[in-house]
Amino acid sequence: MAGPKSGAWDPRVKPEESPYDWRGDPVLTLPRRRATGNEPLVVDLFCGCGGLSIGFSAAGFRVALGIDIHVPSIRTFQLNHPSASTILGDIRRVPDDLIIRAIGDGQVAVVVAGVPCEGFSLQNRKRHEGDERNFLFWEFIRVIRLLRPSYVLLENVPGLRTSANGAFLRRIAMAIQESGYRVEHRVLNALDYGVPQSRPRVFFLGALPGLPITWPVPTHGPNSPDRRPYRTVGDAISDLPPLGPGEAKAEYAAEPANEYQALMRRLAHRLLNHEAPRHAPSTVDRIARTPPGSPLFSSYPQRIRLSLHDPSPTLVSGGIRPQYFFGHPTQPRGLTTRECCRIQSIPDHYEIVGGLVQERVQVGNAVPPLLAEAIAREIHAGLRGQRTAHRMPAETPAQLGLGI
Repeated sequence: MAGPKSGAWDPRVKPEESPYDWRGDPVLTLPRRRATGNEPLVVDLFCGCGGLSIGFSAAGFRVALGIDIHVPSIRTFQLNHPSASTILGDIRRVPDDLIIRAIGDGQVAVVVAGVPCEGFSLQNRKRHEGDERNFLFWEFIRVIRLLRPSYVLLENVPGLRTSANGAFLRRIAMAIQESGYRVEHRVLNALDYGVPQSRPRVFFLGALPGLPITWPVPTHGPNSPDRRPYRTVGDAISDLPPLGPGEAKAEYAAEPANEYQALMRRLAHRLLNHEAPRHAPSTVDRIARTPPGSPLFSSYPQRIRLSLHDPSPTLVSGGIRPQYFFGHPTQPRGLTTRECCRIQSIPDHYEIVGGLVQERVQVGNAVPPLLAEAIAREIHAGLRGQRTAHRMPAETPAQLGLGI
């Protein structure tokens, strides 16, 4: 009989730590710009580069605080959310009084969290129920008990539902309920909300007693009221200038070809983050020989060359190594950070910093803003005591990016 597993994929071996994670004491940075207006406040835990915050800002909220351990993510968040405080550090080491100080005056309306999902992800070959990252949701519970917001929202991968035979799903729901909230959970696919990517995620939505819990109706696909077609990779990136491996461009070469491209470019004054990865000649040849929509490697069928005519599969962070995950559909290279942003619905004015690999990590980990905005609009309506009888048509989230 074979002995126990060993080596890189042994679940007993702790996951590789990113050298970009902050290991020191938590660092509070106060806003660079004074906020105006009386928008309801949002606190974003495990904020990453800010996908949830983009969506909530577009829906009429003001982001008061973002917390994350990943240094490049916090730098991106600070650059794009100058009216928000940030705390850089391991949330388990962030004391309650520092959170209160970071928020300042005002009652928090919503606490949101894209809790790290690696321990539940089916992409993780070391997936197991004892992964310590599976228990970070308790920090979310600690913060909602501290701040007592009207609504709470937690996001994770669908694999959470089956991990430990559903024990984590039940445990999270029970913990939110025991914190004083009615709670529902549902799997939503970003594809149904105008994002050119199939990205199912499980969401837990909790509300204080007396507040409604409503979920957004799809804006695209067969379950949408108007049955609008799903957006494709071509819809997302066809207006971006072509590049060779290692090449970069900072100017648009064409006008937007469709409403999605116009939406992404609405507040952009120049082209950001459009730099192609550098590849060895063998990699360029491999991508060039692979038909669009087909796997690049026989042993990794999920790593494909994208097709212009289909939505993208779920975009992933690619880990901490400088590997590309998807090939460009018409050019023999991997994707630029901006192309990844387009597939995630991160608008063009939103700059990602940290270098090509860490930029890809940030974008791949983000919650797509158009999906976040659809949920945020339901919460905003609940705060106003209103229910949306018929949700907005697909392009109503066209304010995406305003209010940041």
